[in-house]
Amino acid sequence: MEEILRKAVTIAVVGLSEKPEKASYQVAAYLIKNGYKVIPVNPNIREWNGIRSYKSLLEIEEKVDVVDIFRKSEFVPGVVDDAIKIRASVVWMQLGIVNEEAAKKAEKSGIAVIMNHCIKIEHQKHLNYEKRERTYES
Repeated sequence: MEEILRKAVTIAVVGLSEKPEKASYQVAAYLIKNGYKVIPVNPNIREWNGIRSYKSLLEIEEKVDVVDIFRKSEFVPGVVDDAIKIRASVVWMQLGIVNEEAAKKAEKSGIAVIMNHCIKIEHQKHLNYEKRERTYES
């Protein structure tokens, strides 16, 4: 996980909520604060904190390193299919999200998979001792 967090620059957050009390919102804000470029993916919002939101991963035109999933486990296969199509490097399923079949499909396509872990918690455990420099223009 540490290597993934060190190498990642762009993280697409699927299911990102515009409600500050939601975990997806808090995690995305944390990721930005720690130097990552966050791309919101939610068909129900046009933008999140001034950043354009995409209806699906397939609309994103730039390279996505990590697809961070905040959707129920039953919706994961469709997200993984899209992650494969855009050639993401990692599929990260947040706490409580597990889909073994989708994970196997992603891994067969060369995508690393993390399930049932919070990217914010893992970042705090592995990399909080150093601050990342911003590598993009928001």
